[in-house]
Amino acid sequence: MLKYITKRLIALIPTLLGILTLVFFLLRLIPGDPAEAMLGEFATEEAITALREDLGLNKPLHIQYFTFLSNAFQGDFGKSYSTRLPVLTNIFTYFPYTLHLAISAVLIATTVGIILGVVSATRRNSVVDYASTVLSLLGISTPRFWMAIILILTLCLNLGLFPVLGAGDLKNPLSIIHHLILPAFTLGLSSAAITMRMTRTCLIEALDQEYIQTAKSKGVPRRVVIYKHGLKNALIPVATLVGLNFGSLIGGSVLVESVFGRPGLGTLLIDSIFNRDYPQVQACVFFFAITFMITNLIVDLAYMYLDPRIRYD
Repeated sequence: MLKYITKRLIALIPTLLGILTLVFFLLRLIPGDPAEAMLGEFATEEAITALREDLGLNKPLHIQYFTFLSNAFQGDFGKSYSTRLPVLTNIFTYFPYTLHLAISAVLIATTVGIILGVVSATRRNSVVDYASTVLSLLGISTPRFWMAIILILTLCLNLGLFPVLGAGDLKNPLSIIHHLILPAFTLGLSSAAITMRMTRTCLIEALDQEYIQTAKSKGVPRRVVIYKHGLKNALIPVATLVGLNFGSLIGGSVLVESVFGRPGLGTLLIDSIFNRDYPQVQACVFFFAITFMITNLIVDLAYMYLDPRIRYD
């Protein structure tokens, strides 16, 4: 197990190197000068030149690149051009808000998706199955920004049930939950629909296997057949999907955080792109990437619990 984990962690290094390289050079292709963005359009040429020298932007691009890589692999992504604080400080300040949103969305997507998937699979070609299928298609095809706007107009502005903007007080769990319900539902809706379809398909396939028919012929209760024998084997592909959902929801929170006015890594990333804040953008993308990769590793390890036949030796 430890040997497998070590190999996986070592294999992350080339991927992270490629991500850091891409984000570094792609940022430099975006029109605009960070020094001009910081000083404003009325800044003098002397002030812009001095600031570029202070930020190290006057050095040749390859020198900037190797300096960035050297510092990054030592855990130093530099200071933000906008706040002049270490970029990792800004990330750890905003990360709890994004983590709350992503975990809540995954819980909603997984719970709703698996329940509807099991109901549909065990009641094939029934009214419940058709209704669940229609709901899943609506969830997949509905744009998140449109759903967010509709929820804000109806539940926030018209009915006043939820706050429109903000993330609540981190010291008050009830305030956090109150501000979290609508963004999490918006973010988790499409993932719930995909999870439902995957669960339904995998469970139907599992229930048609010979060992399920054998269990039924032995008089094993239907509930045990479905949940202990069928669902557990059907959850391996679903676990993969849940892991991918969590990674994508961490990165996909950008739009939802913007619409609901929540602080978070998505908001920080958007603001940093507009401000040409190269160090902050690079650190945010790196953080999204490493979170996604670690999540995939955890999902791979979870396979052993779902199927004892799987071993990583």
